[in-house]
Amino acid sequence: MSIAKIKTMIRKISEMLVDRPDKIVIEEEKREDAHIIVLSVAKDDVGKIIGRSGQTAKALRALVNAAATRLGEKVLLEIRE
Repeated sequence: MSIAKIKTMIRKISEMLVDRPDKIVIEEEKREDAHIIVLSVAKDDVGKIIGRSGQTAKALRALVNAAATRLGEKVLLEIRE
């Protein structure tokens, strides 16, 4: 599994959660000790990605963390509008 596969996983899950999947943008930033995957969605869809009390965002981050652990990498998910 690679960082590209993690990004694909995030895209597929996000597309199922939002009303405007055409507005999903996933970018990658590299910091000295970690890969940062930045998920941007339409303003109206931010709440759907974050979920009630942040539960959906927590679940997405847990999946990213599990996949990154298999790679031996540190990957963080950041959600923006």
